Amino acid sequence: MIPTPGVVLANLRIVGVFMALLAVLNLCLPARLRWREEMAALSLLNRQIFQVHSGFIILTIALVSALLLTCADALLEPTRLSRAVVSGLAIFWGARMLTQWFVYSPAVWRGNRFNTWMHYLFSAAWIYVTATFVAALVVNLGVTNNAR
Repeated sequence: MIPTPGVVLANLRIVGVFMALLAVLNLCLPARLRWREEMAALSLLNRQIFQVHSGFIILTIALVSALLLTCADALLEPTRLSRAVVSGLAIFWGARMLTQWFVYSPAVWRGNRFNTWMHYLFSAAWIYVTATFVAALVVNLGVTNNAR
């Protein structure tokens, strides 16, 4: 099944909304995971590096959201820049999807109902986000039903 530009555009915007929610959710993460207590044992340098990296992750997610909510149609235009951006986003979120299963230990979520639900929910989210960017790349490359 070849994705149509209109459907892909709608899904890019849905991903944009999801990214905005994810950025806000990440602002709540430190309290939920008790990072203040968990990081107390770290040296000042390591604690600050962790905090700065977390802040830049939130900023990056927010910027991807802004890109998708304001310029999603431009990502479907067949330009080198749009192909590079969409390819990079597909690779980035595909790697995030694989991280969900191959980096996070099952010991973190197995046996804990909430963590198990979150594991499967975010697994589905990363699959959806990755598939959306791959579909955008297909549209960008001009692969359509008419090309056969």
